[in-house]
Amino acid sequence: MTKIYRNSGTHLFLLFWKASHSIMGFDRESIQRSGCGTLTDFAVLEVLLHKGPLPVSEIGEKVLLTSGSTTTAIQRLEKRGWVGRSKDHVDGRIVRIHLTPEGKSLIEASFQEHSERLDDLFSVFSEDERDQFASLIRKIGLEAEKRNP
Repeated sequence: MTKIYRNSGTHLFLLFWKASHSIMGFDRESIQRSGCGTLTDFAVLEVLLHKGPLPVSEIGEKVLLTSGSTTTAIQRLEKRGWVGRSKDHVDGRIVRIHLTPEGKSLIEASFQEHSERLDDLFSVFSEDERDQFASLIRKIGLEAEKRNP
């Protein structure tokens, strides 16, 4: 049996995996409190808040969902009255998804609260540690992307 040594690649991965699992649990719970539904619903509403009306395919790309999952989420959000569809002004073949006034109001308040909870979670880091953390996470993420076929 191979031993896992402190700060070996395996050890660092396990630390990262456990931390990310805990942070994602915190994130999910925070989003559930927001009243926006699922993590997927929140992600769709959030991307529309920050990017404006988008075609379904672009929403899926930005929130890392398949086209089927994106369509299902949008249908769920439409039923709740939080998003609507409109034809593109330049190319009428393109349908854009947009926030309704009710959806915009909901995601603005929810995103603000969620953002504050995440800021509070990461307050365990000093500003220098936040900079280091961001740099290191980007660095390993880019390296993994380069090596991923």
